[in-house]
Amino acid sequence: MSVASKSTSATFRRLHAGPEILILPNAWDAGSAKLIESIGAKAIATSSAAVAWSHGYPDGDTLPTSLAVATVAAVVRVVRIPVSADIEGGYSTDPAAVGELAGRVVDAGAVGINLEDGAATPDLTCAKIEQVKRAAARLGDLYVNARTDVYLRGFAEGDAAITETIARGRLYREAGADGLFVPGLVDIKAMRAIIEAVNLPLNVMAFPGLPSAKELGGLGVRRLSAGAGVAMAALERLRAYVSEFLGLPPPAAALSSRDLNRLYKES
Repeated sequence: MSVASKSTSATFRRLHAGPEILILPNAWDAGSAKLIESIGAKAIATSSAAVAWSHGYPDGDTLPTSLAVATVAAVVRVVRIPVSADIEGGYSTDPAAVGELAGRVVDAGAVGINLEDGAATPDLTCAKIEQVKRAAARLGDLYVNARTDVYLRGFAEGDAAITETIARGRLYREAGADGLFVPGLVDIKAMRAIIEAVNLPLNVMAFPGLPSAKELGGLGVRRLSAGAGVAMAALERLRAYVSEFLGLPPPAAALSSRDLNRLYKES
């Protein structure tokens, strides 16, 4: 890892330590990343869904890894702030393959990754995290943000969801994760319980019902991501503009991630 990369990696870790919450917009290509940086973002993450859509693929581990890595390299080339790459579930059920991919992402210049469990078992996710950390250790520092989809996929509800998230968070911490990402989490009581029990910087995603960034920071949440929200806003505007340009009626309903996945699945 170059001196510049080491410095960027250290900056990224400091941004998770406070005192302010890290607000992390999500880009999907070099152009969107450069614009986001120019507006004032302190760091950038890629959105796996938005990157997949930009290449004509649906979200859900369908994007060829060569395109995922090339996107990271393109983003890193044009910005000076830290870049974290969303690599979904690692695009493989083989932990060794996920570790190899993480090495390529580090080589491309990323200083962080998101790695999600999704439908995978916590044990498999732990094995992936362990392989990722081993690969990263050979190349440089890598902030591993372990994402659990307990809330997003509705694996459990109420207190059971808190318990399951804590259990997974502790396992991922023991496997080497540096942060815990819980998209779909909006409940203050649950956030407090998870922060206290897991002892990892908590990342949440912009979601209906989520408290403000200031409130989240006061609760101890360390990172707020946009997810695919920035890309969806851009694509919604694109659809409306082109509809008007073509002389067509405005779309009757808002664009959803399901609509986009269906569209690109047909590619």
